[in-house]
Amino acid sequence: MTFSQWIDPFARAESAPPRSLGAFIAWALSGAWPVMLFAGAISAFAGVLDVLAAKILGSVIDRALAGPPETVLTREAGFLALVLGFFLLLRPAVMGLSAFAQSVMMQPNVFNLILSRVHRYTLGHAVTFFDNDFAGRISQKEMQTARALNDVVSEMMNAVLFSLSAVVGSVLLLGSVDWRIALGLVAWAAAYAGLIRFFMPRIRARSKARAAARANVTGQLVDTVTNIKTVKLFAHDDFEDEAALTAMGKYRERFLEFGRVSSAFRFCLMALAGLLPVMLIGASLVYWSSGMVSTGDIAATGTISLRLAQMTGWVSFTLMGMYANVGEIEDGIRTLTPPHTLLDAPDAGALEVSEGRIAFKDVAFAYGRESGGVEHIDLTIAPGEKVGVVGASGAGKSTLVALLLRLYDAEKGAIEIDGQGIGQVTQESLRRQIAMVTQETAMFNRSALDNIRYGKPGATLDEVIAAARKAEAHDFVEGLQDHMGRTGYDAHLGERGVKLSGGQRQRIALARAILKDAPILVLDEATSALDSEVEAVIQEALERVMEGKTVLAIAHRLSTLSEMDRIVVLDRGRIAETGTHDELLAKGGLYARYWSRQSGGFMNPEAAE
Repeated sequence: MTFSQWIDPFARAESAPPRSLGAFIAWALSGAWPVMLFAGAISAFAGVLDVLAAKILGSVIDRALAGPPETVLTREAGFLALVLGFFLLLRPAVMGLSAFAQSVMMQPNVFNLILSRVHRYTLGHAVTFFDNDFAGRISQKEMQTARALNDVVSEMMNAVLFSLSAVVGSVLLLGSVDWRIALGLVAWAAAYAGLIRFFMPRIRARSKARAAARANVTGQLVDTVTNIKTVKLFAHDDFEDEAALTAMGKYRERFLEFGRVSSAFRFCLMALAGLLPVMLIGASLVYWSSGMVSTGDIAATGTISLRLAQMTGWVSFTLMGMYANVGEIEDGIRTLTPPHTLLDAPDAGALEVSEGRIAFKDVAFAYGRESGGVEHIDLTIAPGEKVGVVGASGAGKSTLVALLLRLYDAEKGAIEIDGQGIGQVTQESLRRQIAMVTQETAMFNRSALDNIRYGKPGATLDEVIAAARKAEAHDFVEGLQDHMGRTGYDAHLGERGVKLSGGQRQRIALARAILKDAPILVLDEATSALDSEVEAVIQEALERVMEGKTVLAIAHRLSTLSEMDRIVVLDRGRIAETGTHDELLAKGGLYARYWSRQSGGFMNPEAAE
């Protein structure tokens, strides 16, 4: 194992992230502490050597003045050799080791450790978490939190421990010169700490507000870019520009608030830093004039005071950055770490599908509203049965599918697959057993190959091509070319598949479902984006996909449901009718009215009221 591997950058956390700052930091950094302590110890040792250098300089001056100038090189040869070894070997080696520990062993790994844990937890949130926020804002918070905490850790090792050890070492060294000079440094350090304590909470609070405003700007911009076609179609460039400027204006105000307090802090700190050399060098001169300290002591004291004064500016800037980062970490904690609302049962096992029987038992779910959702759903789908679901907009069709996939938990009743309650199995195993093709097909800005292979990540190229052929997608995929010159299955599809037509996206999604080969298939308006000609082309592919599987199909185009084994009609969240296509037409009920008044193959629910 190399030094760069002493921290596992992708180690999983053993629990959910705490919501208090200190506990969150401990959670995010667990596993990295031994290397961090090593890096901290080296940094502290480097700080001590910085002070020791001033003491050595004073000793060189005192030894040089102790005899004739012409004999100093021979008289102090051994001592001077040690001085050369200190400055040319020991000090560079320690400084280099400190830099190596931080930049190779710690920083690259700590950043990825934090980000991977935060991202992994974020992915575990329920769909509603993502529905309630900007995608850009969430991703911004993840990166912000990881970067900010990594910077805090780095600066803690690089600046705080170094400077703290330097101050302690300086007090001890000056104590060996004269205890009153050391006491003056202690008093100055106390004033410095008081200044830090006054300003840092204010910097932290304003940094948190600035981070929130910045994330809102990112969210607004990403939201606009993501929906750029809609912006163009409605000629709303000016409207989106105004929305962005409003968000930017708020960010500017938060930035100004942060700038004012940080400027005041820097002014006060520089004034205090200027006081230190005046105080220490002045005191040492007074005691030297009385014969109480040597010339070398004056040099050492002056060197230390100037070094600490310079370090004050560096440390203050670092501390200001650290507290600003702490504010950003807290902002990230608030956004990203609410408790997961959709959890696996403690003893949840993997779903085992032997037949594919689905049973909804008196299921109810209303999204927390008085109307909408579903109620009193009793529905059993036999193994291999193909059931179509139809109903007006808001009747509960998509809710039924979302509950089956456990994107939400039913508020009442139970859903079982082959006798296993879906709340008693892991969500991952449940969704692996269900393939789904939706109206709004989800495409990644990746290659066509990667998008199809998403159904089975380990699939070979031959398997992907076979699935594409079954979905009638192979021919058009072969003809793809992106702006980078990549062609065929290597061509990238653009964000959300914008480079494809609706029918092409649908066939890519269908190929993905074919490749997944799950025993349960859900079609949610799977052909609504296709014109009649394209639908006819892939209808046979759909039939091949459905063969031998339990199918739940939602459609507005009633012609796609006529060959289903059974059709369920939903009305205001309840099952109004059930039966085959012919049986429902013979009943002359709601389905028959939909059928008789459909337009272009699509149901017209308003006309059927």
